[in-house]
Amino acid sequence: MSVVIDGKALAASFRADIAAQVTRLGERYGKTPCLSVIIVGDNPASRSYVRGKIKACREAGIESRLIEFPDTISEEELLSSIARLNADADVDAVLVQLPLPSQIDSNRVIDAISPEKDVDGFHPTNVAALFLGRPCMAPCTPKGIIAMIDSTGSVIDGARATVVGRSNIVGKPVAKLLQDRGATVTVAHSHTRNLAAVCRDADILVVATGHAGLVTADMVKNGAVVIDVGINRTAEGKLVGDVDFAGVSPKAGFISPVPGGVGPMTITMLLANTLECFKNRNEKQNK
Repeated sequence: MSVVIDGKALAASFRADIAAQVTRLGERYGKTPCLSVIIVGDNPASRSYVRGKIKACREAGIESRLIEFPDTISEEELLSSIARLNADADVDAVLVQLPLPSQIDSNRVIDAISPEKDVDGFHPTNVAALFLGRPCMAPCTPKGIIAMIDSTGSVIDGARATVVGRSNIVGKPVAKLLQDRGATVTVAHSHTRNLAAVCRDADILVVATGHAGLVTADMVKNGAVVIDVGINRTAEGKLVGDVDFAGVSPKAGFISPVPGGVGPMTITMLLANTLECFKNRNEKQNK
């Protein structure tokens, strides 16, 4: 039977350290980190995510500012709001909750956020720096995944890793972070031939496809570290991942649950990135 990676407990440990850093830096600079969050419309899932982020900020001592717009807002109005936040010396980090209404080009919105305040790590400048191996703001979920793997004591260097999913938000960046740590990485997806064999070759298996129960026991190597990024809701309303947890657990060495796995770590890395934005800006100003 595998060891379940408790994302909530791991997140609590990281958040305690972040809160302590916020206190120390507040004493040093006379201010605390500030995250501005923009939400457009009334998407229930987006609202829930934002509430969780605001609550986490409050508990860590990070100031958060919520800016709400109706889903009828124009793209230019939204871009103007972002420009004001970029110019606001009291704001360290900016997040625009996705998805956005159809009349708004999400890429234009992401591009408009200052790379120095891009807490999500989605700006092309940060993406380019990540893939060039330069200092950057890395996306929250991939950072959380690496922290979860590290928590198991597993050695990434030299391991065979398979990432199932090739999104810009999770699949591609987590593959790069694993490569940077010395893993031999395969990126698989829905068009991969003999996906089961590709997954069975992995010492570390990260699954981020949005297809409930895609990875089953026959697709997992004995003793593998399995990180399930999927969040899917069944017809009965139950949250499940992309991995058949009950079937895979007896084979995996470590496995993350859904819920209570990657989710808490993603929000925790948002706090860590906000703190990093704050430190970078203040260190630059005090040089």
